[in-house]
Amino acid sequence: MLAAKRMFSLAVADTDLFLEMPSSTQALYFHLGLRADDDGFVSSPKKIAKICGCGEDDLKILASKHFILPFESGVVVITHWLLNNNRIKSDRYKQTLYIAEKSMLEVENGVYMFTDSRMYPERNQNGDIPEPQSRIDKIREEKSRVNNNGGKTSRFIPPTVGEVQEYCSERGNAVDAQTFVDFYISKNWYIGKNKMKDWKAAVRTWEKKQRSKNKNSKDDGGLEAWLNA
Repeated sequence: MLAAKRMFSLAVADTDLFLEMPSSTQALYFHLGLRADDDGFVSSPKKIAKICGCGEDDLKILASKHFILPFESGVVVITHWLLNNNRIKSDRYKQTLYIAEKSMLEVENGVYMFTDSRMYPERNQNGDIPEPQSRIDKIREEKSRVNNNGGKTSRFIPPTVGEVQEYCSERGNAVDAQTFVDFYISKNWYIGKNKMKDWKAAVRTWEKKQRSKNKNSKDDGGLEAWLNA
């Protein structure tokens, strides 16, 4: 049985990033939190959205703003769950049923993030503070690793928003770099069931899709595919 009470951190709910969202999206965030298990996982986010009179667009906004992290299974987790101080006595705590999903996460400063998320710059709640350059430099140094045979194997390194923007500018396309990065962050840098290998190729794919669609059917980056699954 889930705990009857939940706590929500003002450090999250009082930010511009949160308050600028539609009121229905803010309400859905609290409803998801009330129904989350003791580890912050929610098994039926779409059903909850419907019951609460919210739309799937609200789920999409929460995912794009990183207030929730979606999994291919349809489960979501409240990103700032531990920051919300949702801690209960050990004799009352019940571990989540979603062990596989939890194994894909790590916690940094009370915030859930996908394990691979250390490989791209993290933004704060205002969305304007990049990860320290020293970490990015370290990531770049790890781009090639020596395998057991003494050879080198390439390792995919997610791009920064700046890198994507620079590449899009070189190609003269209309791909929004921030939307591109936010979307693939929410997908843990997977394309379908496969880990992304070449982000520039993914940019070119988005570019082709944009050119093939008319102005009344702009591509939203694929989040609707998750919402409609």
